Amino acid sequence: MSVMINVLKEDISYAEKILLNENCKFDPERIDFINNYTTLDLQAVPGSGKTTALLAKLLILEKRMPLENGSGVLVISHTNAAVDEINAKIKKYAPKLFRYPNFVGTIQSFIDVFLAIPYYANRFKTMPLRIDNEIYDERIRQCLNHLWNYGFGINAEMMRKILYYKNVNESLFYQYRFQVENNDILLTKVLNGAKLEIVKPRGNTRFENYRDYSPEDKASLYNWFFNFKLNILEHKQILHFDDAYFLANLYIKEYPDIVKLLQKRFHYVYVDEMQDMDTHQHDILEKIFYNGGTSFSIFQRIGDINQAIYNGNSIHIEDIWSHRQNTLHLEGSHRINNQLAPIVEKYGLSNVHIEGRKRNDDGSEIVIKPHIFVFDDATKQTVIPQFAEIIRAFQAEGKIPENPENKFMAVAWRKNHTEDGKLGLSDYWSEFTETGSKSKIDYEVLKDYIFFFNREDKTLKSISDQIINAFLKILRLENILDDNQKTFSKNTLFKRLKDCNFILYEELKQNIYNWSISCINNKLEYVYQLIKAYIPAFLAMFGKTICDSSNFIEGESDNVNVASIKTFECTNIYKKDGIDIQVGTIHSAKGQTHTATLYLETFYERGYGNYESERLRNQFLGECLPETLGRITNCVDKIKQSAKMVYVGFSRPTHLLCFAIHKNRFDLVLSDIDRKLWEIKELF
Repeated sequence: MSVMINVLKEDISYAEKILLNENCKFDPERIDFINNYTTLDLQAVPGSGKTTALLAKLLILEKRMPLENGSGVLVISHTNAAVDEINAKIKKYAPKLFRYPNFVGTIQSFIDVFLAIPYYANRFKTMPLRIDNEIYDERIRQCLNHLWNYGFGINAEMMRKILYYKNVNESLFYQYRFQVENNDILLTKVLNGAKLEIVKPRGNTRFENYRDYSPEDKASLYNWFFNFKLNILEHKQILHFDDAYFLANLYIKEYPDIVKLLQKRFHYVYVDEMQDMDTHQHDILEKIFYNGGTSFSIFQRIGDINQAIYNGNSIHIEDIWSHRQNTLHLEGSHRINNQLAPIVEKYGLSNVHIEGRKRNDDGSEIVIKPHIFVFDDATKQTVIPQFAEIIRAFQAEGKIPENPENKFMAVAWRKNHTEDGKLGLSDYWSEFTETGSKSKIDYEVLKDYIFFFNREDKTLKSISDQIINAFLKILRLENILDDNQKTFSKNTLFKRLKDCNFILYEELKQNIYNWSISCINNKLEYVYQLIKAYIPAFLAMFGKTICDSSNFIEGESDNVNVASIKTFECTNIYKKDGIDIQVGTIHSAKGQTHTATLYLETFYERGYGNYESERLRNQFLGECLPETLGRITNCVDKIKQSAKMVYVGFSRPTHLLCFAIHKNRFDLVLSDIDRKLWEIKELF
């Protein structure tokens, strides 16, 4: 039975006071969405405030909890950062939303909690130890080092074929997946890929000497790969994130009633950033909460199909995300100004209209023409400094506000290239490093745990977590398990040490604190040596010595030269005369708002040209993308991919947009560009 929601003016005012600046109101577009509690799609242009409108809807729903039928609200986004933003903005105002029967989390966490883990527990009578890509790859690597322990009944000749596969095509062991198809469980080459076909790797065999495996051998090898992955999943109890979707689909296949149970549990389902979902994520959400239009749930999908740059193997999000008949649009952008809006909308996959509403703080129009920097081979590294000069000049004229909160960024699609003459981001900014300040959960060597912590974190949490994760990895490599024969977590490790030897427990905590302080003070090599010296004593607490973790402890980093890492200063920032320009990829800038953005075109494969300016020449000259796609039949995928990148990159700035192009390509494809719309600046 549907829960009827009648939104009052007082509800809108309540949400406005929490979410908007003083004296700001939701416009009619957003109010239409906030008031609508039917299954629909919301297509929203960049900077339209779609997430804010969703938060308003959630605040209003929370005031009516518990809902009459005891059902809950499900809120799904693509990343932990997006979920954290929801928590930060409304949790203190809407605490019931974050309690049972509601759920706010990522698509991965939803699949894990409600489908994959329950199915795994029921099927194998235990819980998975970890669901994590990096730990999965680590476990595969350990198994590959001892392949003879995983014969599964095959003979010695067949094991030699497996070892040959490992030597010639080791990546296959990490990449292939289980997939449910009709009533069968198949192996696929990659997630959402074709069925795994066993073909003898050619290696260095000459063509005339090559002989493929026999059908019987292929069947035996296929069965071995099946059993190997099943062993990792069942007996090692380690799941790749992709495995969770496989188990979820098995759950639905074997127990179809779970679909109705989830629909009754979650009457209102909101998926933010829908365009970032991959095929398997889109399909399982549709299967559960739309169910061919028969679902009990109100299912609202929110996003911008033109910004689909995250969806992995599914470059055709417009093909898998077909619009509902009931689709609302947010066309007003509070980020994009009236001068940039008609330029940005040319790159939309569909005919999109953007109403540029961004103005100066005093209410006046922003009147800065977008710039094109034309460079040659000798001046490509002057592009970013020139960008800084233009910003400073506009600040002097009062056209760009001087505000410490301003964000300036230079973005590019591809980071680097090995081919001579093919531009990547690093060609414009030689100091660019991919590692930057980001940290990961898992690294190949101990040194990386110490050197690559999140330097933007002003507390000790990031580095202390990294150090603890390093010790946990050592325990995994040495196959040291807890009392339940599971790999240690941070909590179980500290509990074990505290219960067994409180003095050593306190000593480890103090050491971690001291090491963290030293890392913050840039004594990284010093800390590395201290931790190495401490590890034998740490392992002695478990009656072990260094064995299988030796290479991890002593290994050198493959990321960058760790000695060159700068402390508290990211190398991906250009600084000049008080102007700080962050340098990064378009993916890293998605969702951000900049005061000024510089788009650096880069080489991406071949097909209808090699660079954005070539593939999108018609859009630069004023034609909408759908018109171009209506005429062109070759390399459509490349054009669409380039368009989505440019659409995202061009829609970041509030004031100034700049685009960098080589002189040869400018003369070839953009010499006729409308100079009333674009300011052309030659750098040579």
